[in-house]
Amino acid sequence: MHEMKENVFWTGGIDWDIRNFHGYSTPFGTTYNSYLIIDDKPTVIDTVKKYCADEMIRRISETIDPAKIEYIISNHTEMDHSGAIAELLKYCPNAEIVCSPKGAEELRRHFKKDWKFKVVKSGDTLNIGKRELVFQQVPMVHWPDSMVTYSPYDKILFSNDAFGQHYASTERFADDVGEDFMFREAAKYYANIVLPYGNQTLKALDALSGLDFDMICTSHGINWTGKEQISKLIELYYKWARHETKNKVVIVYYTMWHSTEKMAKKLFELVDMEGIPVKLINLKETHISDIIADVLESKVLIMGSPVLNNRILPDVAALLMYMKGLKPKGRTALTFGSYGWARIAYKELESSLQEAGFNLPAEGAYVQFVPDDAELDELKLFIPVIKNVFEE
Repeated sequence: MHEMKENVFWTGGIDWDIRNFHGYSTPFGTTYNSYLIIDDKPTVIDTVKKYCADEMIRRISETIDPAKIEYIISNHTEMDHSGAIAELLKYCPNAEIVCSPKGAEELRRHFKKDWKFKVVKSGDTLNIGKRELVFQQVPMVHWPDSMVTYSPYDKILFSNDAFGQHYASTERFADDVGEDFMFREAAKYYANIVLPYGNQTLKALDALSGLDFDMICTSHGINWTGKEQISKLIELYYKWARHETKNKVVIVYYTMWHSTEKMAKKLFELVDMEGIPVKLINLKETHISDIIADVLESKVLIMGSPVLNNRILPDVAALLMYMKGLKPKGRTALTFGSYGWARIAYKELESSLQEAGFNLPAEGAYVQFVPDDAELDELKLFIPVIKNVFEE
């Protein structure tokens, strides 16, 4: 039994084994968080992925007979949140499903059921006894139906996908796992799920700014407690939503016969010698979702690819397609690579980066076959470009 605060219980499911969530690497697994509030009208906030339904119902049953549940609040329709609603309703068939207008539409489309819906909008309240729950719609953070639930009585924000992370644990709070580590996981989560919706995230943060809460109960991973920790987290979200970056360089490359790798390592050496924070990433060995977490905070991305069949490498193309969807605005990109007999592929590399939202202030550095020392030395021309970007 995990009691968040008095009569507020975590009743979620833990997936220790999942290692890929819709293309997002999850080396630590994940949780599907559900919460039970014991009051005059017992209420569940969100359910879990379908295969965790038995675990959720077991946890609920440790505290209350599930038949007594009167409300199931669905903050989000996606089936890692709503997947166990139908199973839970077998125990409490008269319970009402509380959701946003879009939520009602989307739940009907997903489950083909005309459940007892109670549709709420921003500012609407639900009295469950001692508690008057308040709802705030946060559309496109990260689906049209998304909303959050606030309990002034408990000073808890049930935040839906905002502020979450993919992390499997029986521990429920960031302090139990390590605050800095969980902030990094929260950054990866934001970068891969929420990043395209910066403007909507800013609106949501502003809408929530007047609420008084000292606990955030997320839909995935662990929860956040204390004004200081929550303030840090919200400030990070503001920075990420504004696309604020650090004067940092990330070099990402794929190599076939080590020529592009030689160029990447020379670039790392040149940038590092200038005292500029820099990270070197071999795309062949690194998942694209981990790369995006570094792109999130870096002002400059330097991307390198060899050429295969007059195109950039498929792995590089996959990363570029992924970034086009995430739209990391306000960042700069530089390009490099080794080719055999035609450079046309680099037009594709450059245009794809521009389509993803990057500014390309300089010509790419492209070398035929194997770079010699002089060609490697010419990569230093990127350094003043990087410094100029940092000064802007």
